[in-house]
Amino acid sequence: MPKQPGLALNEDSSHFFGTRTAEDMTLKGLRTLIDHYAGEQVSHVLLCPNCMRVSYRSKVWDFIGEPSSKANMEVAFASTWVQNAKILDEKGIDPYTVWIDACREKGISPWISMRMNDVHNVGNPESFIHSDFWREHPEYQRNPHGRGSWMDRAFDYGRKEVREYHWLLVEELFERYDFDGFEMDWMRFGFHFKPGFEEEGCEILTEFSARVRALANEWAKKRGHAILLGARVPSRPENARGLGMDGVRWGREGLIDMLVPTPFFSSADFDIPIEQWRELLGAVAKKITLAAGLENGMSSGGPYRRVLTDIESARGFAVSAYHRGADQVYLFNYFDANTDTAVEDDCRTIFNELGQPKSAVAGPRRHVVTFTDILPPGAPKQQALPKDLEEDGWTPCLRMHIGPKPHSGKAVLRIGLAESENVGQAVLATRVNTVLCKPIADHDTPENISDCARLLQFDIPLEALRDGYNVAQLFLNAGGKQKAIWVEMRIDPTG
Repeated sequence: MPKQPGLALNEDSSHFFGTRTAEDMTLKGLRTLIDHYAGEQVSHVLLCPNCMRVSYRSKVWDFIGEPSSKANMEVAFASTWVQNAKILDEKGIDPYTVWIDACREKGISPWISMRMNDVHNVGNPESFIHSDFWREHPEYQRNPHGRGSWMDRAFDYGRKEVREYHWLLVEELFERYDFDGFEMDWMRFGFHFKPGFEEEGCEILTEFSARVRALANEWAKKRGHAILLGARVPSRPENARGLGMDGVRWGREGLIDMLVPTPFFSSADFDIPIEQWRELLGAVAKKITLAAGLENGMSSGGPYRRVLTDIESARGFAVSAYHRGADQVYLFNYFDANTDTAVEDDCRTIFNELGQPKSAVAGPRRHVVTFTDILPPGAPKQQALPKDLEEDGWTPCLRMHIGPKPHSGKAVLRIGLAESENVGQAVLATRVNTVLCKPIADHDTPENISDCARLLQFDIPLEALRDGYNVAQLFLNAGGKQKAIWVEMRIDPTG
C-alpha cells in the first residue's frame, strides 16, 4: 500500500468523554469530533479505546463506566468520563464504530491504537482508572521494589500472564472493529520489563508483535482489505532497543507498516534522528511510513517546567522532521477546542499546515533545544541544558536542526537566562556556525518560555545558516555567573 502524506492524530480514551455534556452523547455529538479533525491535512485518526480500563463495554477488560465500588473519582473530569461512557453504553451506541464510519466518510483513515501498558494515576491505588487485574496482582508489576514511580508499577511483560491478559484485548479489538490499521502504543508508558531484563524483552515483544501481525493477516482476509500495523517507540533507535522495543527489527521482519519514533511526555524532542531510523531499516524503509511523533509540550530539561507548543514551535518540529526524511508528523495530545491540555488557539492551523512540507515551511518557525525524556534504566541523561556561563569564556556548543536553511527573511537566536542577582546586567556575545551575531532587544515575554528571567535575542546573518544542524556558541562578557536554561532559533521566511 503506498504511503499517504498528511498528519496522523491520536485521540485518547478519555478526552471526548471528559469534555462533553450528557446531552452530547448522541450520534450527532460523536460525529462532531471527527468533523473537527476533517477537511484539512489530517489523514489518519488513531482512536485509543483504553487505559487500564476501556471506554466501551468490553467482554474481556473492565469498563470505565463501571468503576469498582471503592474507586476514588479524584476530579470532576473523571466523573464526567465515567458517566458519559455509561450513557452511551445504555443507549447501545459504540462510539468507536461511529468514529470509524465517520472517518471513512470524511476521507480519513481510521485506526485503533491500543495502549500496551498504561499506568496513569498509579500513585493512587484506589483511582477509578485502575483495572481489577492490576489491583489484584501486585506481583505482576515490573519493579515493585523501586522508588514508586508510575513506571515501576507498570506490568511486567516478562510474565506470560501479563501478555495473555493484554492479548485478550488485542483479539477483541480486531473482532469488534473494522479499522484500516492497528497501532501497538508501547510508549504508554514505555517500561515493560524488570530492570536488567530488557535484552530478553526484545525477543518477547518481537514475538508478541509477530502474533499481532498474524492476527491482522487473518482479519484482513475476513474484512476483504489490508490491515496495517503500527508501533510507537522511543525517539532514538538505541533507546528503543534498550527498552525492549526493537522497531528496526520489526520493520525489517515485516511486522509493522508504520513506525512512530517519539518522546514520552516531558518534552517534544526536536532532534529525532529520522535519517538514522531510515538507514537502519535499509531497503524496507521505502515500504514503512516513518512518522515523527510530536508531543504538545516542550522543556529544556532539568527542573524547568514543561510549556505548551505553539504553532511556530510545531512548524519548526515538522520542517526539521520532513527534511530528515519523515513521511508524516504524528500528533499526540492535540485535541479539539474542548480541552485545556492542547494548544487550543493553534490546533486548527496545525491541522491545516503540518501535514505537508511545503505548507509547514512557509510560516515562522522555532527550533528549540530540548532533551530526550525516555531512556533505558541506568542510561546517562541526554540533555544539553542548563549551561553555566562564566565571564570571559565560550560555552560548549549547542546545536539545533533547522531543516532547509532560509534564503530570505529573518533569523534570530534566543537565549533564556535563569533568575539571578545580576541577570539584568548580563551581556552576552553569540556566534552561529562561528559567525558573530548582532544583539537586539530582549524578547518581552520570557515567562512564556520555561521560567526564563530574561530572553536575550541576536540577529543571525542568513548567510551563516546551513541546512540541517546549526551550532551556537555563547560568550558571557559581563554580569557575573549566569545560567542558560533555554536556547532556540526563530526563523521567519517572510521577514
